[in-house]
Amino acid sequence: MGRWQENRPVERLSEYEGKPLKPHWVSCRIKMIIRTLLILLSVVLTVIPATAEPSGSGLKIPGFRPSIPGSKAKVETPQFFDSRDSVTVSAIAAQDVVVPGEDMVVAIVFDHDPGWHIHTDEPDIPAELGDPDDYVDTEIYIDLTGSKGITVHEPFIQWPEEHVVQVAFGGTPVDYAVYEKKAIAYLPITISPDATPGEVDLKIRPVFQACDDTSCLAPSPRPNGPGWDDYGLLVEFTVVPLSEKAGSPPADSDLFKGFDPGVFSRIRSGDAPPDVVAFDTFGLDFNIDASGWGLLLLLLVAGFGGFLLNLTPCVLPVIPLKIMALSGASEHRSRTLMLGIVMMLGIICFWLVLGGLMAFVSEFTATNQLFQYPAFTITVGLIIGLMAIGMCGLFTIRLPGKLYMVNPKHDTIYGSFLFGVMTAVLSTPCTAPFMGAAAAWATTEPPAITMLVFAAIGLGMALPYLVLAAFPSLTDRMPRAGAASELIKQVMGLLMLAAAAYFVGVGLSGLLAEPPQPPGRGYLWVVAGILMLAGLWLAFRTILISTSWTQRTIFGVIGALITAIAIVGGIELTDKGPISWVYYTPQKLQQTLDDGDAVVLEFTAEWCLNCKALEQTVLASDEVVALFKDGDAVPMKIDLTGNNTVGNDLLAEVGGLRIPLLIVLAADGREVFRGDFYTIDQVVEAVEEARSEP
Repeated sequence: MGRWQENRPVERLSEYEGKPLKPHWVSCRIKMIIRTLLILLSVVLTVIPATAEPSGSGLKIPGFRPSIPGSKAKVETPQFFDSRDSVTVSAIAAQDVVVPGEDMVVAIVFDHDPGWHIHTDEPDIPAELGDPDDYVDTEIYIDLTGSKGITVHEPFIQWPEEHVVQVAFGGTPVDYAVYEKKAIAYLPITISPDATPGEVDLKIRPVFQACDDTSCLAPSPRPNGPGWDDYGLLVEFTVVPLSEKAGSPPADSDLFKGFDPGVFSRIRSGDAPPDVVAFDTFGLDFNIDASGWGLLLLLLVAGFGGFLLNLTPCVLPVIPLKIMALSGASEHRSRTLMLGIVMMLGIICFWLVLGGLMAFVSEFTATNQLFQYPAFTITVGLIIGLMAIGMCGLFTIRLPGKLYMVNPKHDTIYGSFLFGVMTAVLSTPCTAPFMGAAAAWATTEPPAITMLVFAAIGLGMALPYLVLAAFPSLTDRMPRAGAASELIKQVMGLLMLAAAAYFVGVGLSGLLAEPPQPPGRGYLWVVAGILMLAGLWLAFRTILISTSWTQRTIFGVIGALITAIAIVGGIELTDKGPISWVYYTPQKLQQTLDDGDAVVLEFTAEWCLNCKALEQTVLASDEVVALFKDGDAVPMKIDLTGNNTVGNDLLAEVGGLRIPLLIVLAADGREVFRGDFYTIDQVVEAVEEARSEP
C-alpha cells in the first residue's frame, strides 16, 4: 500500500499506564530488508522517483496523499483525517458471559469502503514499490490493564484471507496482497481457571493504513504517536461462576463461522506460532523469535547445528581423509588454506542448492529426500566405493584420466571442492540437533530467508575444515608417509567401503521394498563383514609394522572394538527387536484411533542412521517397550525407504520436513508430543499422557 514516513519510535510499544502492551507480532522487517538487498541496483534506481522539491512544503512522500478538504484524495466525510475515514474497525466478543477455564474469541472486523484496502500483517512488498520501511503493517495491540486472569494469545491471531490487487504506488502497476472488503481477524483468549468473577474490559488498538490503487491515507494512531492514548476499541464481557452462566449469542452469529477453534488445541500442545522456531533436543527445549534481530540468533543456532553434523555417523568416517590431505599440504600454508576454503565452498554450495530445491521446487519437501530415490542412493554408494578403493591403494596403477574425475586427488582444487560436496551429501541422511528445526522453519519462509538459513548450516559444517586449513600445525601429528600412513589410509578406505556397501544395499532394498512392509536388511551383514575386516587388519598390520608394545596394544584394542561393534551391530540391526511394530497405512491409523488407543508414530528409513540409533537406544529400552504391553498404545512405523507414497504423504500432512521424527497421538487424534531427538523419559511421559486422555 502507499508510503508513509514519520519519526518512527525506537520500540513499537513501550508502556501504557505503567504496564507493557503486547503487540500481536513483531513485523518481519529483517526479511523485507534482505529481500530488497537482493534486487539489482539498476531495477531499484528505475523505480525510485525524486523525493524532494525545492518548495517550502518540505519532503514529499511518493504515493501519500493527506486527507484534507479540497485535495484530490479527499474522502466523502473525513472525521479522523487518517485511514479510519475509509476503514471502519469494530471488535466483538463471541460471548458476553464466560466462566473460569473457558476459551473465547474476539472478532476484529475491518470494513473497507469500496476501492480501499489495508496492508496485511506481514506485507510482501514488491521491489517496484520501494523501501519496505515506508509501509505500515496491520497490527493489533492489546491493553490488559486491570484484566487479571485473562490470557490473550496474540501470536495465534487468525488473520483474514489475503486478496491480490493491482497497485501503482511507484508508478508501475504490480500485484500486491492486501486485506479488503469485510476482513475479520480472530483473537483467541483463555480465561484462567482461577479468574475472579466480574466485569472485564479489553482495550484493542488496531494499527493499519488504508490505500486505494494509487496512494494511501495516513495510518491510524500508532504506538507512542499522536492520539495513541485515547485510541482503542473497548470489548466488554463478564466472568461468572459456571452455575450462573446464561450468556446470549453474539448479535451476528455468522461473524464467527470463519474461526478455527482448533487453534486452542495447537496452543495447548505447545505448537510455536508462525515466526517462533521451537527447538527440542533430548529434552532441551527453547524458542527463538525469528522476527527482527532474532533471525541473527537463529542463523547462529543453524550454523551450530551444521557444525554438529560433523559428529554424526554419516560424516565421521570421511573426516580423517580430509585431515590427511591437509596434513600432506601443510608445508605450504597458503595452499593448505586455499584447499580448506575451496572445500568450504563445496559444502556451502551443496547446502545452497538444497535450499534452492526446498524453496523453488514444490515436490521437494525434505532435506534428506534425495535418499528416498534408490538410484541416487546407489550412485552415492558407487562413488564412495571408488574413493574407498583409491584410498586403499588399488588405484596406484595408471588408470584412464576420466576415472580421476570420479575419484580426484584430495590435494587439488577440483578434488577439494568435490570432496566438500560429497561430505555435505553424506551428511543429509543424518540430522544434527538444532539444524533440523531451523531448516524446517526456513522452508516456510520466503526464498531469500530459506537460502540464508541453509547457507548458515553449510558454513557451520564447513568451519572445522577451514580452521584446520588456517592452522595446519593442528595436523602435524598425522603421519604423512611410511607404513603407518599407509595403514591409516587402508583402514579408512575399508571403513569407506563399508559405507559404500551400506548405501548400495539401502538403494537395492528400496528398489525391492513393497510398502508398507519393511525392506530387507541382509545387506547389513555385508557392511558388518567389511567393518570386521577393517578391525582385524588394523590389529594385524600394527603388530607387523610396529615394535612398540604400547602401539600394538592400543591399536590392537581399537581393532578388536571395531570388530566387536560390527558383530553386535549386525545382530542388533537385523533382529526384529522387542517391539511388534504395526506398519502404517491410513486405514490402520484410523482404525487404531477409532478403537480408542494412543498411537506412537515413528518415521524412519534404512538410510537414516540417526533413526536406527534412536530406535536402539530409546525405543527399544525396557521402559518404552513396557508401554506397549497393555494394548492401549500402539507403536506404528512409517518406513520411507524406497517409494512409500502414503508414508511421504503422512509426513507432509503432519508438517514434517526430515527424519527421524516421532509423534505421539492421543485417541482423539490430538498430538501430544513431537520430537526428532528425544529421551526415554520424554517418550514415556508422552505415551502416558496420551493414554490418560478420555
